[in-house]
Amino acid sequence: MEWTRETRYRAYADWSAETLLKLQAQAANSQYQMGYHIRPSSGLLNDPNGFSYFNGQWHVFYQSFPFGAAHGLKSWMHLVSDDLVHWKDLGLALAPDTKFDSHGAYSGSALPIDDKLFLMYTGNHRDKDWIRHPFQLGAWMDQAGQITKLDEPLITQPDHTTDHFRDPQVFKHRDLYYVILGAQDKETKTGKISLFSSKDLKDFTDLGYLEFTEDNMGYMIECPNLIFVDDKPLLVFCPQGLDKDVVAYDNIYPNMYLLGKDVQLNKAKFEAGTNQIQNLDDGFDVYASQAFNTSDGKAYLISWVGLPDVSYPTDEENWASCLSQVKELSLKDGKLIQRPVVSMADLREKGTSLQAAKKVNAKQQIIAESGEQYELKLTLDTDQNGTLHLAGNDDLSQSLKLEFSTGKDAYLTVSRADSGAQFATEFGTTRTIALPDQQALDLEIFIDHSLCEIFVNGGEHVLTLRFFAEAGNKQIALTSPTEAALNYRGTFWKLKSI
Repeated sequence: MEWTRETRYRAYADWSAETLLKLQAQAANSQYQMGYHIRPSSGLLNDPNGFSYFNGQWHVFYQSFPFGAAHGLKSWMHLVSDDLVHWKDLGLALAPDTKFDSHGAYSGSALPIDDKLFLMYTGNHRDKDWIRHPFQLGAWMDQAGQITKLDEPLITQPDHTTDHFRDPQVFKHRDLYYVILGAQDKETKTGKISLFSSKDLKDFTDLGYLEFTEDNMGYMIECPNLIFVDDKPLLVFCPQGLDKDVVAYDNIYPNMYLLGKDVQLNKAKFEAGTNQIQNLDDGFDVYASQAFNTSDGKAYLISWVGLPDVSYPTDEENWASCLSQVKELSLKDGKLIQRPVVSMADLREKGTSLQAAKKVNAKQQIIAESGEQYELKLTLDTDQNGTLHLAGNDDLSQSLKLEFSTGKDAYLTVSRADSGAQFATEFGTTRTIALPDQQALDLEIFIDHSLCEIFVNGGEHVLTLRFFAEAGNKQIALTSPTEAALNYRGTFWKLKSI
């Protein structure tokens, strides 16, 4: 289908039920479809929204265009979970059905208040001249899941921003409610984070831009989140057009974080101290991450595994993207740590201990025949060089490669250059992180058909990526540049679908 403006913004009611059923079947039958991650039943999934805990369950919504792998008329889909792993799809939650969100119910957040869940999101409206008017809208969801939208916008576009003004995160800090939004300054055309306060979620005071860095943050900031990790403020955001001399990155748009010493919201000031802006994920495909704090102070994060303005092989099957697994955030020695939630272990089938491998030859060891859904925990000893192959064919000419050195100038490089169908190669086919010298390397790897999530050294780094291997490529193997055997130990589990 040619995605013209007319087809992208066609009313949902004008699409036939037969078309939707065919799209759902096409997505469900794809060899690349995930088995235990949140994924679209049809069409496009993008930003996670409204991530929260309410009425005894975990909630997450996501941006949806159900009629194809295109950014069109957006709505919110709703899922609930008892454990942050097994998710039940409740279907459409916010439809683009008012004059304020007529051209899309865009990204936003959620906050439990008494016996209801307050939703705040950006309504996208285009006038007859196709000029965009962003409105920050509110809605209440009751314990039965019924959603009632507010009649009027809560916040309209300030005079000092362009129409790039979206993605509200609403939260309570001390005695006030606050909202931060991604913005573009009208005069400088640079990315900013706008800050508002309210006593009652009805009247909002514009506190200006949040002061958090002196560096130019590119031309737009999307999806800002402010949470607390072990009582330290953490700012998560997506700067578009960021100069790579400010922070090095390879993806078309990065997802960054900044760990702070303190935050004074009444003064619109985030104090970073000596901390630097860093990549949230060192892989290829994470964007629009959303985080929140529970009532007991724990911090959780979930991400869109996909990128704006990037095409994926599943586009040809009329569906695209998924959400990452949920990660619990903590600090260790002043570093941000991201870990799988404990309930991920409930997906495991009987584990296989990996202490000896079948040697194909002096330089190649087969660890396992993997299947397409598994978890692999592996420790590679110090002073070693080699490559871990995932989703490999018999001669390993095709595989997702993890090249490592655990000696001096230690590193880990992930390459998807030979992993199957290629895409987004203009942004590179490898990602590399530096590792501590002369230390063993701990890897915790999750594969879900076309999704790979790699936790390095207990979550000090995470690398998330899509890859599209040929059917039947299931070898897990180690290769060495020399004939010296590689020393490792670990466990392999097949994982159940949900």
